[in-house]
Amino acid sequence: MANKLEITLTRSLIGRPKDQKETVKALGLRKLHQTVVKEDHPAIRGMINKVSHLVTVKEL
Repeated sequence: MANKLEITLTRSLIGRPKDQKETVKALGLRKLHQTVVKEDHPAIRGMINKVSHLVTVKEL
């Protein structure tokens, strides 16, 4: 596994269920095309899997 993940919000949250919005917020993403770098942990991977259709992930 890589040490860090670069997560970018690529799709809008408009009309998405509340749990998906909260998951994106928990990842630290607020605006479209915003990128955050997170440590690669199973919890982060689970959150990414839940909103995989809204974000793009790049391993660093």
